[in-house]
Amino acid sequence: MSTTVWVLFFATLFLSCAEKVEQPHYQIGFLLETLKEERWQRDRDLFVTAARKRGAEVHVVACNHDDQLQLAQAEAMLAKGVDLLVVVPHNGEICATIVRKAHAQGVRVIAYDRLIRNCELDLYVSFDNVRVGELQAHYVAQRLPRGNIVLIGGAKTDNNALLFRKGQLNVLQPLIDSGYYRVIMDQWAADWQPAEAMKHMENALIRTTDIQAVIASNDGTAGGAIQALAQKGLAGRVLVTGQDAELAACRRIVAGTQSMTVYKPIHLLAEAAAEAAVQILNDEVVRRATEAVHNGLIDVPSILIEPIVVDKSNIHQTVIADGFHSEQAIFD
Repeated sequence: MSTTVWVLFFATLFLSCAEKVEQPHYQIGFLLETLKEERWQRDRDLFVTAARKRGAEVHVVACNHDDQLQLAQAEAMLAKGVDLLVVVPHNGEICATIVRKAHAQGVRVIAYDRLIRNCELDLYVSFDNVRVGELQAHYVAQRLPRGNIVLIGGAKTDNNALLFRKGQLNVLQPLIDSGYYRVIMDQWAADWQPAEAMKHMENALIRTTDIQAVIASNDGTAGGAIQALAQKGLAGRVLVTGQDAELAACRRIVAGTQSMTVYKPIHLLAEAAAEAAVQILNDEVVRRATEAVHNGLIDVPSILIEPIVVDKSNIHQTVIADGFHSEQAIFD
């Protein structure tokens, strides 16, 4: 055989092997609550990339806050023959049905960022969400010795919203009980809608404009509250918390209308979830699942990642340094 023929033979063999390596070993269904928010678009892209690196193809759907649609999407994924489901539940109770249906077909389920309750969930991957609420409340408590406050939570159907509030009250309740803080309003924004938060803030401002802090549980609700404050000329004069380090929130922070956000490095979350998914599919031990979170039925093996406070003083060292947002995008 000539040298040229041998070269072509090995080149063909190499390409054939490469093609085999690139073929996905597993099919993963990724069920999101929404893709209308910047946060979840990032999660989708990061998780898909991280899973693909590990030999898994990801099929992505979003239910847009519709419980029945999320159940139908899960059933469609199972009918398609996916090997594992990763679910961001709209309703943590209702999604227990997804876990039971998946287990009946031998398919395991990971709850991504939000806990699925009262079922034999296989794994929970999230941030320390009680800690998120504590960080928000500590930020206010360190800057406000006493005053009137408003609490605006997220969707009560989202277990994370309850955990954020638990963390907030771990810090705030002693100050409320001692009379240092007076709660003007305590409300929840359905489906985390900024318009809901704006409405609640407007109602609080009808009661009084003497408000020193708004503990908003995420950046969307913070943005809605700030719109209402701006109508009264109070934007920038009231402490406002947030979460997710959304670009709009980071821009408000440097502008001075939002005080802080809680940055959750979602690239770490996506990587941890993808790594765990492939370990589960390979019947390996999920090495990073060193925590346990009770979901009402069992202690679910869990991976919990530490969140980070971001304000004007450290925005360069956190979200910008990580490449989460560019300096130009935030400051221009």
